[in-house]
Amino acid sequence: MSAARILIVDDAPEYVAMIAHALEADGYAVATAPSGEDALTVAREQRPDLVVLDLGLPGIDGIETCRRLRAFSDAYVLMLTGRGDETDRVAGLTVGADDYVVKPFYPRELRVRVQALLRRPRLVAVPDPPADADAERPSAATDVPASPSVRRFGALTIDVGRREVSVAGRPVELSRTEFDLLDVLSDHPDQALSRSQLMDAVWGADWFGDDHVIDVHLSNLRRKLGEPRRGQEGPRYIVNVRGFGYRMERRLAS
Repeated sequence: MSAARILIVDDAPEYVAMIAHALEADGYAVATAPSGEDALTVAREQRPDLVVLDLGLPGIDGIETCRRLRAFSDAYVLMLTGRGDETDRVAGLTVGADDYVVKPFYPRELRVRVQALLRRPRLVAVPDPPADADAERPSAATDVPASPSVRRFGALTIDVGRREVSVAGRPVELSRTEFDLLDVLSDHPDQALSRSQLMDAVWGADWFGDDHVIDVHLSNLRRKLGEPRRGQEGPRYIVNVRGFGYRMERRLAS
């Protein structure tokens, strides 16, 4: 089995060297690029499985690089951001990044996040919620793939086997993370799933991201599905369960 291909995009040589050393030690095939323009060229030529992308690039920045990358690649994108760049983090997730790491960081944190993303091509079952609210969070059932099927919620059609989504016959382009979240929710209709359950099912139990990533991805997903904004009328496929998580509706809310 060939090693996963990872592209590191950063104009800071010290970060590139540190990241490349850590990932090569884990057996990944690593390529590098110092700018967004170079990154897009390398990505077209080498078709990486994952891109580690700094947002503060010279020339076209990381946000625009991610946007252009998404036009031809479904590689996972792990953003590198500054500690105070909340707006940039949200913008990066909105244009298709899957996760982020805040600079400065330890190599181990980046390695764990890379491993979690690259484990995700398999779709997994959601672990049952604990009987006791204080019980330990359940682990993801990573060896139990979701059965391929076509699911319909009103005008929304989800073809799990082909990883295709359409609304009223119109194809909807989703990122890998958006599709994986939709798959988990639609496989458990009318069941409220906590953010912890969604994180375990999509990223794995050893992922230590925050709830904000879930909320941003689901906000993007709902927008792409054509759900109305707050105060407007129309079908809502995914309902926010306040203080807990999200639920996919069999009988659409409006």
